[in-house]
Amino acid sequence: MMNSLYSAVAGLKAHELSMGVIGNNTANVNTYGFKASRVVFRDMFYQTLSGSSGSGTAGGSNPAQVGYGASVASVDVKNSQSGMAPTGQSSDLYINGEGYFAVKDGDSYLYTRVGSMSFDDKGYLVDGNKRFVCGANGTGDIPAAPVQIKIDDSLVGKLHDITFNADGSITGVDTGGNVKDIGKIAIANVPNPQGLTQVGGSYYRSVSNTGTVTYSAPGSNGTGGLVSSALETSNVDLSSEFAQMIVTQRGFQANSKIITVSDEMLEMLVNMKR
Repeated sequence: MMNSLYSAVAGLKAHELSMGVIGNNTANVNTYGFKASRVVFRDMFYQTLSGSSGSGTAGGSNPAQVGYGASVASVDVKNSQSGMAPTGQSSDLYINGEGYFAVKDGDSYLYTRVGSMSFDDKGYLVDGNKRFVCGANGTGDIPAAPVQIKIDDSLVGKLHDITFNADGSITGVDTGGNVKDIGKIAIANVPNPQGLTQVGGSYYRSVSNTGTVTYSAPGSNGTGGLVSSALETSNVDLSSEFAQMIVTQRGFQANSKIITVSDEMLEMLVNMKR
């Protein structure tokens, strides 16, 4: 009797976590650059009541086993590229393909698909959370460790018609009408995007299973080019989430019913003694 209770409780926990993932996906249906997650279940350990046997003086038999419920095997991020939402803001950038923007996080880097950019009062290119956006060095080459993009001190506040190009280069026009190079945005190549850790704020962090992250100019080495005045939409499919929500709810209800029925059966056993 207790194994049914154990299985049902395990099922409740698994479905509760699944509903949490569905809720987070649905909440972020309009979050730029958001990647939906999915829950993968697996069955748990088994009690073997009798083992299998081969044919001999009698016929062979198959094993008899009783399972103990379900657990969550993994929570996977769906890294499929989503659509492009025009914004009318020239400093909003959409990566038309693979790769991530890299931003400074102390002595390390965070990665994001959200290209909401602007220049601060000191001429640094920052994202929507005011983190420094990384790019090429002074020679225009993309280094192994990107540097912060900054307008030359003599040109801060004096440039207009700032343009973000598909290859990551940024140019502006000075007061004399001369076109000036500001910098070049780097795109991070991530060997295993599934290995990135989500840290909130639309950011990811590289960990041991991510692989060695390298940096390229947009449009090279398998990365996508940049599209100005657009951001990447969320890849959440509401119709799929609603369908999965119903399935998860039914699974939770069924497991709760198992607990109710098992409790009634235990009560019957107790009453038999009276």
